[in-house]
Amino acid sequence: MNNPLPLKLWLSGRNPQHVVAFEGPQLWTQADLINDVQRIYGWLKTQPGDRWALCLDNSYAFIAALLATLHAGKTPVIPGHCREAQLQEQQMHFCGVISDAPLNLSCPVINPQTLAYTAVQSFEPVSADAGVVLFTSGSTGEPAQIFKTLQALDEEIAWLTALWGEQIRDCRVLGSVSHQHLYGFTFRVMLPMALGLASDAAMIHFPEQLLAHSTHPLLFISSPAFLKRLDANLAAPTFKRVISAAGKLDDDTAQNARAWLKTPVSEIYGTTETGVLAWRQHSQISPEWQPFPEVRFTPQGDGWQVESALIHRRCVQLDDILEFSPQGSFRLLGRRDRIVKIEEKRISLSEIERRLLALPGIEDAAVVPITRGNRIALGAVVVACEQTANKQLWREALRAWLEPIAIPRYWRVVELIPHNSQGKRSWVQLQELFNETR
Repeated sequence: MNNPLPLKLWLSGRNPQHVVAFEGPQLWTQADLINDVQRIYGWLKTQPGDRWALCLDNSYAFIAALLATLHAGKTPVIPGHCREAQLQEQQMHFCGVISDAPLNLSCPVINPQTLAYTAVQSFEPVSADAGVVLFTSGSTGEPAQIFKTLQALDEEIAWLTALWGEQIRDCRVLGSVSHQHLYGFTFRVMLPMALGLASDAAMIHFPEQLLAHSTHPLLFISSPAFLKRLDANLAAPTFKRVISAAGKLDDDTAQNARAWLKTPVSEIYGTTETGVLAWRQHSQISPEWQPFPEVRFTPQGDGWQVESALIHRRCVQLDDILEFSPQGSFRLLGRRDRIVKIEEKRISLSEIERRLLALPGIEDAAVVPITRGNRIALGAVVVACEQTANKQLWREALRAWLEPIAIPRYWRVVELIPHNSQGKRSWVQLQELFNETR
């Protein structure tokens, strides 16, 4: 278990009957995986173009497409979604799409299930400089491309194996997060495949679904939003380890989850660009973050620069505010950019403003997070022509581009966006527009 299998050997390093993935009673073996990779590989080898987007909700189908793309000498592009309108905008980043969803794009779109099986004598070896492309929202609102080498992805799994490998050796892997973002990709695709753990090809959406997995010890990949919804009245299966990321886990949720899960939640800190940076375990209240031994933090201006072998450019400036202890652990104190986390989704306020300004009749727009009770939603302040001030139409138009959680829930139409004495937008006044007494 301390020797994870590198991605380039995933098709050759295991017994044909080894179970790779499952969904309900269905099992997929190593032999099945090889057959499904052959089907896509044989077709891809005949296609021009180097970059192919993978848009598949089933993680087993995603793994087959990932391996076929890499062995065919192509670069997998992982947009993180299957939204047609946004894929149309991103088409300059790939030459075709592998997807099981019907997509109307000007580039080739292939559903792997429609491809005829073609036997392949042997696969081309994966290139030494191969990698995958992921996307993350930058503070400008434009999706930023992040290139991750396979060497960095394998190295990340080596770190995680050194930390938790012995404890999860017999587990099945379940996840309530998508494999189409780096956190889910690392823990629902890379980790189980490298360690030979069978993983659930479907995503867990409701706590009740966990009850169907009581026959095996579990590694559960989750998030604070899901852990908040656990039902203490249900009989919990056996969890060997539960990992949370994509948003900060508060103490109350962590302690309530621990009582039901019968194990403390482990939390991962990192970004798409940096990979994993630190971890903590909620065995006590407000645990500090422990950096991975191979990660180096250096003060830089009013923030921190991080250096790691997992970063393509070796180092990057963090947007988070960190406070280190003399022992080298740290606390997270907030962010410096215009990215907010809502139910573990990384939402760019600048991106939403850009989409609003593209709508007919909207002359200016500002988006702010609004806290009501314990929930965060978005509020949009817009300057618009009176005849176009139809909030429902705006919401419907935004659905083509944004996830539901990124569509503003609260709206204010004003004559002018408020500014402070320095000529900058007054975020305090913008927030005040949504006071519940108004």
